[in-house]
Amino acid sequence: MTHLLSRQRLAPALLLCAALWPGLARAGKTLSTLQQRGQILCGVSTGVAGFSAPDAKGQWQGLDVDICRAVAASTLGDANKVRYVPLNAQQRFAALKSNQVDLLSRNTSWTLSRDASLGFHFTAITFFDGQGFLVNKKYKVTQAKQLKNAQVCVQAGTTNEKNLADFSRTHKLNIKPVVFDSFEAAFKALFSGRCQAYTADASGLSSVRNKEAPRPDDYLILPDLISKEPLGPLVRRGDDEWFAIVKWTVFALQEAEELGITRANIEQLRKTSTDPAIQRLLGTGEDTGAMLGLKKDWAYRAIQAVGNYGEIFERNVGTQSVLKLPRGPNRLWNQGGLIYPPPVR
Repeated sequence: MTHLLSRQRLAPALLLCAALWPGLARAGKTLSTLQQRGQILCGVSTGVAGFSAPDAKGQWQGLDVDICRAVAASTLGDANKVRYVPLNAQQRFAALKSNQVDLLSRNTSWTLSRDASLGFHFTAITFFDGQGFLVNKKYKVTQAKQLKNAQVCVQAGTTNEKNLADFSRTHKLNIKPVVFDSFEAAFKALFSGRCQAYTADASGLSSVRNKEAPRPDDYLILPDLISKEPLGPLVRRGDDEWFAIVKWTVFALQEAEELGITRANIEQLRKTSTDPAIQRLLGTGEDTGAMLGLKKDWAYRAIQAVGNYGEIFERNVGTQSVLKLPRGPNRLWNQGGLIYPPPVR
């Protein structure tokens, strides 16, 4: 009886130690599952250039894809251990909820209704966007408020559909939405003349104009943005360990840019840097991986695989890409932008 009572008294103390002592962090159910599977199931779009789309060889590329690759590198040690699951706007949330994917990295806007009612966690913002309009120049439209009584193509099941209705009502424009189930059908309807304008996130409009338009110079992206669209990856609620892993992998990529760590210099910095912040990030100093249930070099593996956040941006949607989007609000906080990663320490 004495031994039983002792164990009963000891159990709460052990639980408290497990919660407070980083070295006792244990893998959550999602991490354990994907480690046994040897692969991350990552939900992506059905094809948005710059964010998630297969290239000519069928290899998935894009900013959202690189987030999947970084998470695979930090958790499984190999950025290629990802199976991409293409999902349209209507399919994406059901797929995450039903465990068809471990992670949704698919140009999805963080809103109150989605955050509070769907049973998901938004992990971090990977792209600050806003909704705009793409028009054929022949209509002589130069501002969004000139779209009175216009037919505007939009994809169903998106924040774009609701934002369009709000914008039309606020400015008494009587815009007539023409709703399509797929991203592709919506923009193709603009090119066929079915609509006077197509509305989507501005980054998506750049992708459509540069990659899909029959004659890109015939089309204009209006300067107006009618919404805020902070985009980022989602995970299911109920697994705080997995939530933390995805969130801190993104933050590590962003902090790497802040600290000047690139794919070109990462090996040299790992050998020579005496900066404690760099040492923590590259796995040569304090062990931050134990707190996440990961190896000590978790962040190093992610950065080595895809580069820092700035490299990811420029390669996929910035100056090195066909989209050539400006960094704008997606610059680091100390460069006039909104990217402000919490410190990895």
